[in-house]
Amino acid sequence: MHIKLHKSKVKTNNNISITGSKSESNRLLLLQALFPSLQIDNLSNSDDSQLMQKALVNKTKVVDIHHAGTAMRFLTAFFSIQNNLEVKLTGSSRMQERPIAILVDALKSLGADIQYVNNIGYPPISIKGKKLTKSKVTLKANVSSQYISALLLIAPKLENGIELNLEGKITSIPYINMTLSLLNQIGVETSFIGNVIKVKSMQGGLKINNLVVESDWSSVSYFYSIIALSSLDTQITISSYSKQSLQGDSVLVDIYKHFGVETVFKEHSITIIKKAQANKDTLKLDLSNAPDIAQTIAVTCLGLKIPCELIGLHTLKIKETDRLVALKTEIEKFGTKVNITDASLSINKFEKLNSDVYVDTYHDHRMAMAFAPLALHKEFIINDANVVSKSYPDFWSDLAKIGFETSYLKK
Repeated sequence: MHIKLHKSKVKTNNNISITGSKSESNRLLLLQALFPSLQIDNLSNSDDSQLMQKALVNKTKVVDIHHAGTAMRFLTAFFSIQNNLEVKLTGSSRMQERPIAILVDALKSLGADIQYVNNIGYPPISIKGKKLTKSKVTLKANVSSQYISALLLIAPKLENGIELNLEGKITSIPYINMTLSLLNQIGVETSFIGNVIKVKSMQGGLKINNLVVESDWSSVSYFYSIIALSSLDTQITISSYSKQSLQGDSVLVDIYKHFGVETVFKEHSITIIKKAQANKDTLKLDLSNAPDIAQTIAVTCLGLKIPCELIGLHTLKIKETDRLVALKTEIEKFGTKVNITDASLSINKFEKLNSDVYVDTYHDHRMAMAFAPLALHKEFIINDANVVSKSYPDFWSDLAKIGFETSYLKK
């Protein structure tokens, strides 16, 4: 499905709800599989979380998680400790190009039995579940936090827990802390001192049997962009959010002040308001702790013609697509030059936005949603628009609620 975004204007006051964080949901789903008494409320309705749920109760020899990268990492660890269970874990053609060796090597050092089916270092993989008794493992500190979280999540079920030593500068710390906080909430003892993380084996019952997932901050980023590109005093109220969030992407609150956007926290919601004109100075950010909002921020800068220098983006090259290359290609269709390296993106000079642009999404949900706010300034078409279901199935209907005008085109 392709979607044409007509030049739109947001209604003055709006209310929408966003389902639970995909990151929190997938962590809790794995913990629920390990500790069946755990109950979860406000789960994400994303494709990724639904695939995760199905895989965790899988009774077949082959588990296909399609494009779900988090599920691939978490399930690799989960199936490794399922005694006497043998499974082949596979995914889409893009998933089979995304590296898994760092996690596989770490699990093998703990005693796991994992083999590559086709290409060494990449899915699909064959896993024979077994009891793991070793506890010490070392990883480079700048790897995807999903590798680290995968190990930490299974640690309570290991006989001796896990002692994880991270070598070098740690990135994506908020995602590691999210995992540790969820473990702590159910009663697992953890410590994170310097570059060493320890998770103890879980003895006895859970401390808490019911947890509520906070709504997804990555998903709300697109509404921050929409408000930034809107006229003064435009506002949207969105539930359910907390000022003490576990999610790293909650840094949006501070980042979008540069664009004149203010956040007001209420008991179970936030209201985001365009309170001032955007600061036209170059926006310089290190997004190593929140790389998933890089696309949103880059497109906001494009729409407002604000120079930006975004660094800490090394993990974007192994996402659903190479997001740095994809961003450069699609932004440049609008007529503005983008400079990228392996870990950065910058835009220094802006041209008038081109018309008749078709934005490609590369099977990447965030490409579709990040570009959508530009419809407040320009009419254009997004190809393969239903890719948003990976993390936010209601995205297009929620945009319609707040005033976006769209029409659907046949492929």
